[in-house]
Amino acid sequence: MLYLYFVLLIGGVALFVAGVVEQRRHYASLHSIPSRVLVNGIRGKSSITRLCAGALRGGDLVTVAKTTGTAARFIHPDATEEPVYRKFGIANVVEQIGIVRRAATYRPDALVIECMAVMPALQEVNQSKLIRSTIGVLCNVREDHLAEMGPTLDDVARSLCRSMPEDGICVTAEKERFHILQEEADARNCQLVYADPETVTDEELRGFSWFTFKENVAIALVVAELLGVERQVALQGMYDAPPDPGVLSVERYLTPEGKRLAFANVFAANDPESTLMNINQLLDLGAIHRPLNVVINCRPDRVERNGQMGEIIPDLQPDNVFVIGHPAKSAIDAIPAEWRDRAIDLGGERRSAEEFMPTLLGRMAADASYSSLVAIGNIHGQGEELLEYLAELPADDSAAEDADLPADPVLPPPPARLDPYASYPMAYEERYQASQTQEIPVIRIPAQQQGYQQGHQQGQYAHSGHPGGPYAHEQGQYAAPARETWGYGDDSHGSHPYPTADGGGTGGQHPHT
Repeated sequence: MLYLYFVLLIGGVALFVAGVVEQRRHYASLHSIPSRVLVNGIRGKSSITRLCAGALRGGDLVTVAKTTGTAARFIHPDATEEPVYRKFGIANVVEQIGIVRRAATYRPDALVIECMAVMPALQEVNQSKLIRSTIGVLCNVREDHLAEMGPTLDDVARSLCRSMPEDGICVTAEKERFHILQEEADARNCQLVYADPETVTDEELRGFSWFTFKENVAIALVVAELLGVERQVALQGMYDAPPDPGVLSVERYLTPEGKRLAFANVFAANDPESTLMNINQLLDLGAIHRPLNVVINCRPDRVERNGQMGEIIPDLQPDNVFVIGHPAKSAIDAIPAEWRDRAIDLGGERRSAEEFMPTLLGRMAADASYSSLVAIGNIHGQGEELLEYLAELPADDSAAEDADLPADPVLPPPPARLDPYASYPMAYEERYQASQTQEIPVIRIPAQQQGYQQGHQQGQYAHSGHPGGPYAHEQGQYAAPARETWGYGDDSHGSHPYPTADGGGTGGQHPHT
């Protein structure tokens, strides 16, 4: 028995020594990277991570990035990327150690990394032990992960604040709960900087070849400015950055019945507010049209989210609501009674796309020769099968020539190669990898009347808590976004998903109004 105690003691000491050595190696890797940006929030983290990395690369900073969302990616300093390999396909915050060690081999000027923790305690560990960021990003506070961080949105805000760097800087575009973030920042001696979306012009936004939001761009511009990158250079770097595979997009297909289908993948926006914002944006821009059909994919471990998707059906006013996944009842029961007769239960977690898709497409084809289908909820499970099924349908090339229907602003070319490591659906992954090879047009930004000067004499974003500091806005803590109406138009580079400066186009509502 004494022998076993001795073995246990030796084993414990060996593990302790190995842990100390591992920690020292990790901290040495961290300290070799001068600037570390940790992106946290509820929605848009992956897109902001890519935008920040692109902005810094545009300023000739050696930058490594890593995303976690729809498809985890390690992004090299030359903007090439590869999937993050996960044993058994299981995500774990410990993988950040290997990412930091690998990033340190490039001797980068900056590391931009997405927070992959949901539990509040793990978010704090991710910041204090794994990343030790010098600049934190807290993009927004939305209604998601309430079971882990809630139950209220104020609780979610305070949970997210655990990733704020002590004695550092945190950038946010969150307005409604800014006061909560400020309280938490003061407790950590952290400078809270508000990234005002209205400092991003519509002309600047139109330079992107995919859908994004002013809030995301504003955050990336502030991060770039904090690290000494000029605004115009940072914008060009963001234009050149490849989008996330979960980026909001619309693709057009021909159904087996010969009907025309516009499909919008809104799985990535899986909270009610973001979902409505994205769908309304697509409708306003004319990227999708009515008759509108909605498919909700349910997951047994996201029952609350399933119900949230059902509750917003009256706001979407679809002709049909298709429910797939399990348990379908969790979404259907949440749909208000006056809309429930439009719901079609195609659920059953073991049903393949070949079983439920013909019913779905047949019901849509009976309504009109042209329809739009929007996918919301959760991508995993039958949502992935739906994407695979649609990706194998023939593309509707006639859409761009039809005067009544808008051309797809994000239409990738045929697939170039297959990514064997990604857990994302194969057919959809092929399309994403092919889009990486597209030549992104160079957008020349006209000179701004109010320059983005180093001294911020007039200030384009606010630092609350330091009224006289370099980030203070002359008109107060932060500026509320103005609400204006714009049109959807073209420029010399062709059709873009954003309005012209003179308001020309179809007269759609601006996506941020």
